[in-house]
Amino acid sequence: MRKLLVYLNDYKKETILGPLFKLLEASFELMVPLVIAAMIDKGIAGGDKGYVIRMCLILILLCFVGFVSAVTAQFFAAKAAAGFAKKTKKALFDNIQKLSFADMDRIGNAAMITRMTSDMNQVQQGVNMTIRLLLRSPFVVFGALVMAFTIDARQAGIFAVTIALLFIVVVSITAWSIPRYEKIQGGLDVLLRYTRENHTGVRVIRAFGLEEEEKDKFNKQNNVLMGMQKFVGGVTALMNPLTYAILNLSIAYLIYKGAFLVDSGELTQGQVVALYNYMTQILVELIKLANLVLTMTKAVASGNRVQELMELKSSMADGTVTTFEKTAEHVVFNGVSMRYEGDSEDSLENISFSAKRGERIGVIGGTGSGKSSLINLIPRFYDVRDGSVVIDGKNVKEYSLEALRERIGIVPQKAVLFHGTIRDNMKWGKADATDKEIEEALIIAQAKEVVDGKEGGLDFMVAQGGKNFSGGQKQRLTIARALVRKPEILILDDSASALDYLTDKNLRAAIAEMENPPTTFIVSQRTSAVMGCDKIVVLDNGVVAGIGSHEQLLENCDLYKEIYDSQFKKEA
Repeated sequence: MRKLLVYLNDYKKETILGPLFKLLEASFELMVPLVIAAMIDKGIAGGDKGYVIRMCLILILLCFVGFVSAVTAQFFAAKAAAGFAKKTKKALFDNIQKLSFADMDRIGNAAMITRMTSDMNQVQQGVNMTIRLLLRSPFVVFGALVMAFTIDARQAGIFAVTIALLFIVVVSITAWSIPRYEKIQGGLDVLLRYTRENHTGVRVIRAFGLEEEEKDKFNKQNNVLMGMQKFVGGVTALMNPLTYAILNLSIAYLIYKGAFLVDSGELTQGQVVALYNYMTQILVELIKLANLVLTMTKAVASGNRVQELMELKSSMADGTVTTFEKTAEHVVFNGVSMRYEGDSEDSLENISFSAKRGERIGVIGGTGSGKSSLINLIPRFYDVRDGSVVIDGKNVKEYSLEALRERIGIVPQKAVLFHGTIRDNMKWGKADATDKEIEEALIIAQAKEVVDGKEGGLDFMVAQGGKNFSGGQKQRLTIARALVRKPEILILDDSASALDYLTDKNLRAAIAEMENPPTTFIVSQRTSAVMGCDKIVVLDNGVVAGIGSHEQLLENCDLYKEIYDSQFKKEA
């Protein structure tokens, strides 16, 4: 948590002025009991109405100045906390973007979202409350103790014992609760994962009639989390009643002893009222301090989780090479083996083939054969376990990730569009793309008619996730987005599954007719999509079952022939 405080450096003025104005407010507040004591002992006891009025005016003045100080302090605290949260979230988001796919798989989306939202809100609230109360409450407590000593040292001893007992209670409960709040936030990660899975897969769940099973799973985890929160909340909730009990007993004893001292003439009535007011101030401030401690406990637990993710460095070291030599052998796989983290077996094993510049490479195989895993190695979403992937004569590990991926256009299996205009989505491929460049890409991707059919054309607003487009329309737009940057390598990962055969054929023909056509990798389960490729790689459970042209594979690869026959051969 301490390392996160570096993001408060730009708000040093606010973090200093906020507590100072709170101390100023507290100073005026500590003067109030003395004014009231003087009003009772001199004004009311002596029947001096003018003195009483003057003291009342002084109280109003103290109240007004204290109010202005409090508002100013809260303004500075809120500004510092909000700015701190903004900078911390930005740094956390930037670090998440640098993590490799393997790191993200290990951490999980739910854990990252919880840290970015729930944990950061807890930390922001903790910073705000700390700036406002961390100095003020102890200042009032010890200030009231000092003022009590100036009135009567014997009575002030009650204050000292009370503060010591309350300190023991607060420290004990705080030390116990911090690690348990961390466990609660961890349970929230699991609950969020269930929520996301059910939200994104609601249609599948309903199709299989598994609503009750999913409800039971969610309720089970929810009950576990609720049980943890009730237990920890029950223990930490003891802080307020224990604080009230100790302070009210102290007040009762203070009034009891004060009555004897007033009778004996050792104290005045005004002094007893002042002592009572100081004890009441301690009561109020310690209740605030107890709540502050609980807030800080949660903030520290959440801050530790945020810091843990922020300190996590990518397991994928970035390269330094930013220049590319145009070699004839554009992409080469040399004995590549790849394994996902946590798996006991390789997903890809000893794969070797090459792609010449401008060639079309088809990748085909059954479900789970490793097609997507193979092409994910080209932009270095994952690293190989053994062997190497070479682009333009250099291992992809030598290239800067940014420079490498700028030359690659990727169309993933799941077509994803973002909220904004169609033009905004197209500019993800190239930030400074002109409307003419976007139109060219739309024509190649067979998406021009999709855009022309929408009101406003490129200015048509895309709903979140592209929900106002059909599956085929989304796929064509994502292909256009990849083509806008005119990539040297184009990866189509089963990205035409929702297109009809004619549109698919026209798309592949348009890409082949591009000026300086890219080296294209077409991943598909349709033989019709890959049969026109210069080279086809057939995968079977992560192993190459055959490499060659369509005609060669029909003769030499039983698996490819089986896939082809299942799609084209008709029963006699």
